[in-house]
Amino acid sequence: MEAVAGTPFGVVHLDVPPVTSGLAVGALVAGVVSILVSLLVICFGVLGQSWTGVWAAGAFAVLGVLTGAGAIVAGLLARRQIERPAPPPAVRFTGRGVATAGLSCGGAGLGLSLLGVVVALVISLS
Repeated sequence: MEAVAGTPFGVVHLDVPPVTSGLAVGALVAGVVSILVSLLVICFGVLGQSWTGVWAAGAFAVLGVLTGAGAIVAGLLARRQIERPAPPPAVRFTGRGVATAGLSCGGAGLGLSLLGVVVALVISLS
């Protein structure tokens, strides 16, 4: 501990342990949910016998696209939060891998939802 110039007192910085980013965890959860919803989209699209299957697939596709887009946005914000430099007394965030997994799961869920709607339309029109 070094004394502050002109005083007999020293400055102590508490060592705050790094914390996993909540945005990164949220991105991963939203990405996994978007993949699960996209599987529902594909199932309703393939197994739906008439336009009801297409409507159900479309309704679930909206949910899958929204959760996938939310996962992507939260993952990008988490990576920005993790990379931001923090002075010693501030909380440092970890979880870059979790944020990247959330980004990739969100993108996969978004893409699979859109693919499921296209498959549902092709099957119902043929």
